[in-house]
Order: sequence, then C-alpha cells, then structure tokens
Amino acid sequence: MNKLVSIIVPVYNVEKHVEKCVRSLLEQTYPYIEYIIVDDASPDDSMHIIRNLAVAFPARKDQLKYIGHEKNKGLPAARNSGLAIAKGHYIFHCDSDDWLDPMMIADMVTELETNEADIVYTDFFLSFNRNERYMKQPECNGSDACIRSMLSGSMKFNVWNKLVKRHLYMDNNIFFPSEHCMGEDMTMIKLFCHTQKIAYIPRAYYHYTQTNPNAFTKQMSQKQLDDVRFNTDNLVAYLKTCFGNQEYWQEVNFFKLNIKLRLLISMDNNSYVLWRDWFPEANDYISINPDFSFRIKLIQYAAYYRQDWFVKLYNFLIVRFVYGVIYR
Repeated sequence: MNKLVSIIVPVYNVEKHVEKCVRSLLEQTYPYIEYIIVDDASPDDSMHIIRNLAVAFPARKDQLKYIGHEKNKGLPAARNSGLAIAKGHYIFHCDSDDWLDPMMIADMVTELETNEADIVYTDFFLSFNRNERYMKQPECNGSDACIRSMLSGSMKFNVWNKLVKRHLYMDNNIFFPSEHCMGEDMTMIKLFCHTQKIAYIPRAYYHYTQTNPNAFTKQMSQKQLDDVRFNTDNLVAYLKTCFGNQEYWQEVNFFKLNIKLRLLISMDNNSYVLWRDWFPEANDYISINPDFSFRIKLIQYAAYYRQDWFVKLYNFLIVRFVYGVIYR
C-alpha cells in the first residue's frame, strides 16, 4: 500500500525564499504527497508566488491544499491548522524559507517502512548566505535514548528533519502551543514519549536557512522570553506525567541549561541577570553534561559567578566573529 505523506508549510512574509522552498517540495521524487499550504495572513506576495509556481507542476496540482487564516496566528497555530486537515499516514513539517533535497521524503518513507518505525530523523544543513554547516545527529537506539539526547542537547528537537506517523499526534492529543511561538519545536519531544521504534538516516537533506548573522545575538522580546519559559515548563510537566519525577531528572536539568544558554549569547547585561534567575536548580549540572563543550561550560560558570565581562568578551570575540564573518 502506498503511504500518503502530508507536508505542512506555514507561510508568512517569506516572498524572498518561498519559491525555492516550494519548488524543492514539488520536485520531491516521492509521488504520494499532499501539500498543505497554510497562509497565516501573509502581507506580502508569498501566496501569489506559490500559486504561480504550482502551474509549472501540473502533475502536483490536485495534491495542493490551501488554508487561509484571517489574521496572523503564528507558527504553532499554522502547524495545527495543517494537522487538522492532514490525511497522510505520515506528517512532515517544512518552514517556508528553507528547502529540501529531492530524495528526502522518499528516503525517509523507505527507512520508516523498512524498519517498521514510527519516527525517522536525519542530519541537516545549517545554511548561511555563503556557507553551509553540516549538522550531524547522534544515532539513538529507541525513544528513550532519543529523549535523553534531545534533553541533553546532542540531538536537535526541530520539527523539520523528522517524519512522524500521524497517529502519534492524534492518539495522544499532541498539538503545537498556539499562543506560544518561541520554543514550539519542543512539542516533538512529546511525540517520542509514545513510541519505541525510531529510525535514523545519517545523511543531510534539509537546508535550514540562517541568513541573518545577527540572529544568534539578537535580544529576545519579553513575549518571546515568556513563550520559551512556558514551553519549557510545559514540556517538563509532560515528562513528569508520562514518566514520573525521577526518570529524566538529570537530563531535564541539562535541558533547562540548554534553554537558558541563549540568554548568554547576547551583549546585554540584563540577559545575564535573567540567566541567573531562570532555573537556578539546574546550575549544579553544568559540569556533568558530557554534551557541553569546555567553552560552553566556561561561559555558564562565568555567568554563575557573575563574571559578566567575560561572557560579553566571549560574545564579541567568538560569536560575532564565527557567525558574523565565517558563516555569512
């Protein structure tokens, strides 16, 4: 039986990138796909570009479905709108400013069916203006290892390098946090709580676009901070409901450190103060996470001991140089 794949694509203000994205989706070698394009009240010509591009792929015409939001609701709500009408056996999420290699969906479906798995994940590319960085993922044996790896930081919990059986969403009532956009990818960890069979392809197909070299040091708004905190607390509570308080206690503290690490990738002293306010119970775990590099441990300890001058110097010399000069 040929398995249908539902590809959900939220669209908002991406007219510079969306043609490359959608073209890469329509050029997938796997034939059995429904494309769910969610117009999240995009104010630009993104949807016009998509509809015009679809004309060039007549064989895909009947596979395209469009949803329109009357007002902008944000990325999680757009993903949920796509899930609500998806008919596919498998679900794949694609951001509308990224692109895929042509064999991605076909290879993922083959890997899932060969291994009788519920989720398959792959490596990916972090794509800058002139360079790409290959992002290797660990090979994990089963959901428990995946959960521990995602919490500790060695495996990314992004939505877009994973193909998931739709029933995992529906059977467990798992949807994205509609009112809380920042950190919404944490939802993927919940899906791993409900399966034992995971597959992995040690190859990168997905090109995650990072065209703004200042994005890594950009200060988050209060709403974004609130969203990250909500999604973190929500996931921790979910893990406790599924497994009790102790099962992933150490990894949860690693996760909290990873989440608040973003506050140290900043030139703002107030972010360092907030780092000390968030999850202070996790600071005892800085030294014991094997997935933290020496330099990451160093800046965390600098913040812990209130040596904010060192954190700022690190950002100026390392982060701005690496992401502002090398990866552009």
